[in-house]
Amino acid sequence: MNEGATPIDVAVGVVLDRGGRFLIAQRPAGKPMAGYWEFPGGKLERGESVLDALARELDEELGLVITNAHPWAQRVVVYPHATVRLHFWRSFGRDDEWHGEPEAREGQGFRWEHIASSTTTPWLQGALPVKRWLRLPDHYAISDATTTGVDAFVARLESKVAERAIDLLQLREPGLDDAGFGRLFDRVLAICRGAGVRVVVSSRHDEHYWRRADGVHLTARDLKARTTRPDVDWCLGSCHDASELMHAGTLGLDAATLGPVARTPSHADDDGIGWAEFARRIAATTIPVYALGGLVAGDLRRAIDRGAHGVAMIRDAWR
Repeated sequence: MNEGATPIDVAVGVVLDRGGRFLIAQRPAGKPMAGYWEFPGGKLERGESVLDALARELDEELGLVITNAHPWAQRVVVYPHATVRLHFWRSFGRDDEWHGEPEAREGQGFRWEHIASSTTTPWLQGALPVKRWLRLPDHYAISDATTTGVDAFVARLESKVAERAIDLLQLREPGLDDAGFGRLFDRVLAICRGAGVRVVVSSRHDEHYWRRADGVHLTARDLKARTTRPDVDWCLGSCHDASELMHAGTLGLDAATLGPVARTPSHADDDGIGWAEFARRIAATTIPVYALGGLVAGDLRRAIDRGAHGVAMIRDAWR
């Protein structure tokens, strides 16, 4: 076993095409754990950046030209043959960040898959969390019924769901009493269930709502108090710094939000932490992170460039 060993840094490319499919490769005969599937990549050479290593390895292994990629998350994994620190970076075909047609330059198998229909097995342990991360959308909507009015919010939600503009919704309404929240919850769940929109409920609200929905979004206070992950399908959490993100990763949360990045209407005297500080705080995250606070849908590319999974929005989600 390699527990306690200094991790070997490995660049891992999550290469996505314009249709949202991702590229995977099978470890060839002669390598440790031959036959297992993984996301392509390889070890960093001395003095090499993750992006440079990724570009070199994907050229050598698959003949792909990587012109740009974005940090996503990193994890240390202990295998029987090595302890590795996997640096997961994404490269998007929709933005022309890679070119070429893959070819098996090392005799390995490879294929394109979509997360909704992925049936390939077996997977390397280090790659398994990524399959779940790929189910997270770019945009994370947070409800705002207290501000807009319940009926107006429900009407807007119906419109957004019909437009397929929402895939993941946090229901968070601290301004409603439990009876009012319960009525809103029933209406929201009826709209979202049939459309395949996942609903997570803020931990400000009673646990029985989490279990009826698809999971929970833990407040920063509730996340700090947890020693185990709630037993729900999806679990996200609110974080403000690197130590809270580390705790969220240790608990096995699926994703986190971090901010505020910019000024928000509710905190008009606070400029937010800014993009540079956001990138610094999430630099070693082990789970995907949504940028939060004063953001709009048009901030998505800027967020991804800084290492975010996507953007979480309250007001702009409902415009």
